[in-house]
Amino acid sequence: MINNKNVVVVMPAYNAAKTIKKTYDEVMAQGIVDLVIVVDDRSTDDTVAVAKGLPNTIVHTHETNLGYGGNQKSCYRLAMENNADVIIMVHPDYQYTPMLIPAMASMISNGLYNCVLGSRILGGYALKGGMPLWKYIANRFLTFFENLLLGAKLSEYHTGYRAFSRELIEKLPIDQNSDDFIFDNQMLAQIIWEDEIIAEVSCPTKYFEEASSINFSRSVKYGLGCLLTALKFRLTKMGILNPKIFKTSG
Repeated sequence: MINNKNVVVVMPAYNAAKTIKKTYDEVMAQGIVDLVIVVDDRSTDDTVAVAKGLPNTIVHTHETNLGYGGNQKSCYRLAMENNADVIIMVHPDYQYTPMLIPAMASMISNGLYNCVLGSRILGGYALKGGMPLWKYIANRFLTFFENLLLGAKLSEYHTGYRAFSRELIEKLPIDQNSDDFIFDNQMLAQIIWEDEIIAEVSCPTKYFEEASSINFSRSVKYGLGCLLTALKFRLTKMGILNPKIFKTSG
């Protein structure tokens, strides 16, 4: 716990058997996490077996592969059912260091923010940390246009390291979001729609063989989805659209 708030870490897992225990050990070493929830999206390796051997961990398995967004929907539902006050998503592939958990949880639990992102761009070390050049260029391009259309000033929208308050999760219509990778982007657009301030902390970048990543074709589909989400946001603000992912008075 931190500031008398229950801290729950959720891990959307897919074929993470090689890295999930290392990630878990570092998560628990921070000394403030009350519970870890692993949601396995029909892995073909030993992810479930390894996860079931971890203390203070709930392991939930999907009967079919639902996708990254579908996995997160299960993560947040289970976190809420288990009395989470602060929910932090940590990928079990060890790409994002769990050592930032205390800082992110503190910013949520003391009431300063309802959302905190671990940014790979802040600090300027993304490329030095191993981010492929094409991913960096795509990140910068998408972020520029998303900030323009969403009226925000984030350093990036594409990190998978995120912390949320219970109150924020409760009011977001995340069930209306995609079950694919674009879920992440839709969720941030929804948070901005709610006029919430999104905080960011600098997160070291780590890329290695076991770290999960989407291929180029999926990345193109994701990028187009990000731009479409931002465009829908702007058109909804203008009263032209009324999509289900944004709560409107209409």
